[in-house]
Amino acid sequence: MASANALMPIGQVRDVAGSSSAIALDLTRLDECSNDIDPSVALSGKVGSQIKIRVGNAWLLASVRTQRQDSSVEGGIVAQIDFLGEGEEERLTGRIYGFRRGVTRFPVPGALVYPATSNDLRQIYASDGRTSISIGTVYPTRDIRAGIYVDSLLGKHFALLGSTGTGKSTSAALILHRICEMAPSGHIVMIDPHGEYSSAFRVTGQLLDVSNLQMPYWLMNFEEHCEVFITSTGPDRQLDLDILAKCLLAARGKNRLAEQIGKITVDSPIPYLLSDLLMIIQNEMGRLDKGTNSIPYMRLKTRIEEIRGDPRYQFMFSGMLVGDTMVEFIQKVFRMPSNGKPISIIDVSGVPSEITSTVVAVLSRLVFDYAIWARDEETRPVLLVCEEAHRYVPNEKNSDGSSVGRILSRIAKEGRKYGVSLGLITQRPSDLAEGVLSQCGTIIAMRLNNERDQAFVKAAMPEGARGFVDTIPSLRNRECIVSGEGVSIPMRVSFDDLEPMKRPASSDPSFCELWSHNGGQERSVERTVQRWRAQSR
Repeated sequence: MASANALMPIGQVRDVAGSSSAIALDLTRLDECSNDIDPSVALSGKVGSQIKIRVGNAWLLASVRTQRQDSSVEGGIVAQIDFLGEGEEERLTGRIYGFRRGVTRFPVPGALVYPATSNDLRQIYASDGRTSISIGTVYPTRDIRAGIYVDSLLGKHFALLGSTGTGKSTSAALILHRICEMAPSGHIVMIDPHGEYSSAFRVTGQLLDVSNLQMPYWLMNFEEHCEVFITSTGPDRQLDLDILAKCLLAARGKNRLAEQIGKITVDSPIPYLLSDLLMIIQNEMGRLDKGTNSIPYMRLKTRIEEIRGDPRYQFMFSGMLVGDTMVEFIQKVFRMPSNGKPISIIDVSGVPSEITSTVVAVLSRLVFDYAIWARDEETRPVLLVCEEAHRYVPNEKNSDGSSVGRILSRIAKEGRKYGVSLGLITQRPSDLAEGVLSQCGTIIAMRLNNERDQAFVKAAMPEGARGFVDTIPSLRNRECIVSGEGVSIPMRVSFDDLEPMKRPASSDPSFCELWSHNGGQERSVERTVQRWRAQSR
């Protein structure tokens, strides 16, 4: 049963406009409501809360964006509101039902404004029957569950944004755990640059790092080969590109697969031997009609030999990876079949920094290319989640022209046609390529401390969520604003607590605690130096 406060108006509509309007609020009524046992009624009229307005036999729901004192209006307060949607009223109980986004009938100035109750919000945030995952509790209520529609979340990409220390990694793990529980036969690939998520998905995920990834070098296309093998710049670079293209095509052509297929290109994922490539470069260098001196050939040959002999690159450039393992590699990384482990965590923290972006580019491109060439099969959508996304898809100012930025931008623009979903996690949305964030249909925004980041997210948010965006700097840890395709209307959510064994290893160290005890440090330094020298964990 609704409380007496919920049945009495708290103000009236003052101005009406298409997107936002103004209401006059009665300060005395707001004080009376603030002690109500229903938390939604108690917060009604405050910034970030919801109010309702009667229009005929329906209710309009709106969110309060700003408040200011104004002695010229009755009640003394003027508030700006954003309309969220509308629902019908049940005659006997006065409850809202059939809530839908958008507004068909606007109120007139003078229409009465009422507090939105928890029962009202329960109807508004109730699932409409589509498959959803529950991630937390809707603020300000204590028991209304916040659900996200999975098909809309994944079908139109999503972004999880939040400053360091706001609980971003734990929240990402929570969402992915919920998706894995809902779809144990799913296909999720997560790029983990810091090795945080291995501990969170030890049971439900396949953990891959430099020790067991075994990613064959010949899966790289020509652009990725150039990033790894070519070090020159300026006019020399074009010369080296031409030499590499010619020699790489010849090396791929030596494989029996190439004979069966017939016409291959320099991008075709056909296995070849690094020794064959080196021999072809050597032979080309010895030709009298090569049209240039031997320096570009020597430069290329030296670089390839360096990489082949460097133990840090063995996970990719080992002589053992020359066999045709493309089918097995795709099955392992894409979890096909999943065997109860629908997510593969690819820890790239041990990958040498100069080729990390190339490794991420190869994995991302494999997801996209597989989806394109699998169109005649039964579609098996793949979710690609990219942590620290601003490193791989930077804006124009920070761009270095790497292939990873181009492939992730392409997935953002075209991926959903082929069943590839992109999840971006970042603490610096303003450093992300603008076009990529605007392609994300659902935005999950945690607290952002930087003003540039806040402005960037505000520009990417849908119109109705603008009022919520203003509360982003004041969010608590593990709270977020969810808006876009994945939810019926924008909402503020307190994330559920995650069991300790399902959390990523991303907690901040306690200086006071770790500096308060001594002992065992000599052996610790010795072991660290040993791992450092061996370049392995």
